[in-house]
Amino acid sequence: MSRLERWAPVTMVAGVGFFALAFGMLGVVPWLMTNAIAPVQKGAAFDAKFLPKDVPPKFRARYPDLASFMAAIDQGRRVYIAEACWHCHTQFVRPVGNESARYGPVSENWEYQNEMNLPQLFGTRRVGPDLIREAGKHTNDWHFAHFRNPNDVVPESVMPRYDWLFDAEGRPNERGWAIVAYVQWLGSWRPAGEEKQP
Repeated sequence: MSRLERWAPVTMVAGVGFFALAFGMLGVVPWLMTNAIAPVQKGAAFDAKFLPKDVPPKFRARYPDLASFMAAIDQGRRVYIAEACWHCHTQFVRPVGNESARYGPVSENWEYQNEMNLPQLFGTRRVGPDLIREAGKHTNDWHFAHFRNPNDVVPESVMPRYDWLFDAEGRPNERGWAIVAYVQWLGSWRPAGEEKQP
């Protein structure tokens, strides 16, 4: 039996042991630390600032009441996640790389402490612009054109077309309206120029 063969069982046991340790540290320990945290409930006092008080004028023709507009925002978030928009667009202004010059003040934890922002969509990389404060930067029509053919409004864009958010005549369908409602809601709770939590 060679010297390497003699240590093979020890190496295997050590490998399995380190795998178990890594699994515990990266999988189980964070769960144990966060499992006791109560989930944020819609309607909590600190949550109210994130919810629209009324249907914005640019959506009133489509959503006659606040309940239907809130349902659209919720559906829009689900479309945003399903279409993997969060892969290329972050929702977190980081304190590095001069991001605050491009996207405004660095994100603060209070901006994410509401049910409509959980789980947080911090993104995996920054291919497109940060969207956490997108509300009101562009019109609804701009967003519809951008989803239909991004290069029509941003010639250098690498974003794909989202033709399935439109009907055969090119009008936005229910999912198209919902994702625009969601994107237009992002950051609406933070007035322009505000740098700290009120």
